[in-house]
Amino acid sequence: MAEFRLPANSRIDTRAGKHYPAPAGAKQVRVFRVYRFDPAAGGRPRVDSYALDMEQCGPMVLDALLKIKNEVDATLSLRRSCREGICGSCAMNINGVNTLACTRSCAELGSGDIRIYPLPHQPVLKDLVTDLSDFYAQYAAVKPWLKTRTPPPPDRERLQAKDDQLKIDRPSACILCACCSTSCPSYWWNSERYLGPAALLAAYRWIIDSRDEATGERLDMVEDAFRLYRCHTIMNCAEACPKDLNPARAIGHIKQMLAERQH
Repeated sequence: MAEFRLPANSRIDTRAGKHYPAPAGAKQVRVFRVYRFDPAAGGRPRVDSYALDMEQCGPMVLDALLKIKNEVDATLSLRRSCREGICGSCAMNINGVNTLACTRSCAELGSGDIRIYPLPHQPVLKDLVTDLSDFYAQYAAVKPWLKTRTPPPPDRERLQAKDDQLKIDRPSACILCACCSTSCPSYWWNSERYLGPAALLAAYRWIIDSRDEATGERLDMVEDAFRLYRCHTIMNCAEACPKDLNPARAIGHIKQMLAERQH
């Protein structure tokens, strides 16, 4: 895994962090060191420490964060929704690894303090909430919907053979959590021009869809020194993906298809 980079608009003030002690009588204490930053309020980012009694807390990192927000410090901001690893809302950097807070248990993180930061190298809106506007714009840029020129059958949907469906089954499982793209050094340095692993995985999903009739157009769109070829197969994306997908492999297949098209 490449070195963790702080969010784009942050330089932590190591002296400003607050400490919230564990409640009296706590027997199983665990400290959570959480990144705090409110750009609208001014000042520099800090890391606050929260000591929780894990006997009174759920097992997941998200449980701990919600306990902090609900019972200790209501000013903490984070995204969350499904709590089942489906929506991707609670993506953040936990102990140096991009992951989902709802599927990462505190027990599997060893016995030391748990460090929680927002997704790296993204503008921070507040605390653990990053601005993913560019990320979603890149996803939209690959036109992630079925494009056809022939009319659909009048009496049924467009059918697909089972083998063809299996090809798109895994790429379709992406939940757009941004763990992969924000773990990629090429994306850190070229996010305004490089589409990134998540968007390219989405492009691949439609390129290989047997029902889609815009394969050439889609390949033309990604064939660019920055949009596609900034991928150097570092494999951070595959390691970070909480759904066990492999964007790097998909990107490699796109490169192969473009090479074969030239011959």
